[in-house]
Amino acid sequence: MYSVITGTGSSIPSKIKKNSDFMNSTFLNEDGTPFKNDNSVIIDKFKQITGIAERRYAVDSQNASDLASIAAEKAIENAGINKNDIDQIIVAHNFGDVKKGSVQGDTLPSLASKVKNKLGILNTNCVAYDLLFGCPGWVQGIIHAEAFIKSGMAKNILVIGTETLSRVVDDYDRDSMIYADGAGAVIIQATESSDKKGIISYGAKTFTEEETNYLFFGESYKTDVKANTSYIKMHGRKIYEFALNNVPNAMKEILDASGYKISDVKKILIHQANEKMDEAIIKRFYRLYKSQAPEGIMPMSIHELGNSSVATVPTLLDFILSNKMEGHKIEQGDVVIFASVGAGMNINAVVYKF
Repeated sequence: MYSVITGTGSSIPSKIKKNSDFMNSTFLNEDGTPFKNDNSVIIDKFKQITGIAERRYAVDSQNASDLASIAAEKAIENAGINKNDIDQIIVAHNFGDVKKGSVQGDTLPSLASKVKNKLGILNTNCVAYDLLFGCPGWVQGIIHAEAFIKSGMAKNILVIGTETLSRVVDDYDRDSMIYADGAGAVIIQATESSDKKGIISYGAKTFTEEETNYLFFGESYKTDVKANTSYIKMHGRKIYEFALNNVPNAMKEILDASGYKISDVKKILIHQANEKMDEAIIKRFYRLYKSQAPEGIMPMSIHELGNSSVATVPTLLDFILSNKMEGHKIEQGDVVIFASVGAGMNINAVVYKF
């Protein structure tokens, strides 16, 4: 019995925020002082490091649960299943529904319950719950799905990653340019097969010493902004070093456990956090096998979509399988690695065979 992805879907907001749209922004240091360089220099350096040229923001009327429902509907249709046959709905996010202009996330009821309601699923045996695991939340969701399917507790599971990070950023923090909105979803089904397919191996790690506070909620860099409002903050350099020192080794553990060789891997779908960081992770991962990363092994969507946290990996997967990403294909029999790193600090990876 294998856990197989039978349908994918994504919801990419229509509102485009280009780098040039930040030219008139006021970016400040942590102590509230202005940068010495003007915005053109700041934005150019940002583009060189992250690879981000533009990102997507949800329209004012849409919340994370709305994006999740749209992606879920597409995944259900793509899988060709009856929505009332779904046993579990797992929704990975970090901040809940944050209405435009609000300073508070809404997780009552859970986003998963809201999604189930929006989808019109009437089966009360369909259990819906949220998963908070930082940016690796969606990958952790498919690990949960594997556990429930292998235990016999579920046969059809909907796993969604959704976020509206644009509503929890400090406009005076240059890191605000990283974040974006979006949602991705998959249907995972229990499938009997004489050949290996679906989820082959997986693993996760949580580091909670100094790493706990690499990503955190903090006050605005503009000192006269209300002190009771918090925004997503990060220690970028520390995250970069942490990821580089830990993610490649974690990926190697999972690949070695799968029984496949590094030469068997056709694609690596890694969380779209920072282009330079992701490139360095993959380079170091292959170096562990005394090898070099093949050209095209790591598809990137961050250039146009930015970092939408839990949504980056499932939307990337949907784009490739829907032939929306030029130069990238996943075919039957291909071995793929899903990997992510984020707040916690958490790391996880899955080896999957199509």
